[in-house]
Amino acid sequence: MYTMSKDEIKAYLYRIGIVDVEAPSKAYLFELHKAHIKALPWQTIDIFARKPASIDYKQSIALVLGGRSGYCFHLNGAFSVLLRSLGYRVSMHRAGVQPLGAEPRINSFHLGLTVSLLNEQLEEETWIIDAGLGDMPFEPLPLKYGEYKQAPFVYKVTASGIAKEGWRLEHDPQASITGVDFDPMAVEDLEEFKPKHDFYSRAPESPWFDLFLIRNRSAAEGAEIRGCVLKKHDQYGVHKTELHTKSMWLEALADHFGEKLLNYSSAEKDELWSRVQAAHEDWKRSTAGTHSNG
Repeated sequence: MYTMSKDEIKAYLYRIGIVDVEAPSKAYLFELHKAHIKALPWQTIDIFARKPASIDYKQSIALVLGGRSGYCFHLNGAFSVLLRSLGYRVSMHRAGVQPLGAEPRINSFHLGLTVSLLNEQLEEETWIIDAGLGDMPFEPLPLKYGEYKQAPFVYKVTASGIAKEGWRLEHDPQASITGVDFDPMAVEDLEEFKPKHDFYSRAPESPWFDLFLIRNRSAAEGAEIRGCVLKKHDQYGVHKTELHTKSMWLEALADHFGEKLLNYSSAEKDELWSRVQAAHEDWKRSTAGTHSNG
């Protein structure tokens, strides 16, 4: 299992806005989780641009240290290495995201994480960790069945109906997905997930292949840019802004998500914007009748 050097750990922590290296604790785990999610958005940009990065640990860490991010395999893969290198007991799990209108599944198209810690009574507690779902929990959730409020969403941890002794993380009814189911058995490496990443990142049938999407979470809201539309979800509801120009689009990426497309040339940024804008205009034409009819 790959372990980060002290210099890599310091650089990673600096990237997510944390100064001090501390011993493993619940408080530090929460600090790391929140900082990771605030600093590193979930995104399909590199897939959309036909420049997908490997999900090997070193490559995912290089993305983070290079000012970029990725999607679940990169984000949870890199975060698992950071946590393990800091001394946490981390387990990786096969998981599956249930889209709206679909059935629950555990198909290894999501990499799940848990961390085991001793509490003040020296009893072992397990925490659900996820830095790779965009609008999922901002803080770790205990692997205890119940309902958990993290504004503006409410999450539920329940038993999985499709995996014996597995668990399920149900998302808020107003969210982008229904939930995620997890296999309780830990996996030792990323081999299970590599074919899934190949499909997600290279197959024309992939839901991310032609979709420019970036998401993040903060303590009070979830946000995304889908194509040319910036959407924010907070306690007051959902707010949408159409990004009409390339400069507006680039500013929104940088200001709301810290995404400055650092490894993209000016010509490549122009190409990305052209494709995003064309897809957006196609979408507006296809939904014109729906909009006119209210």
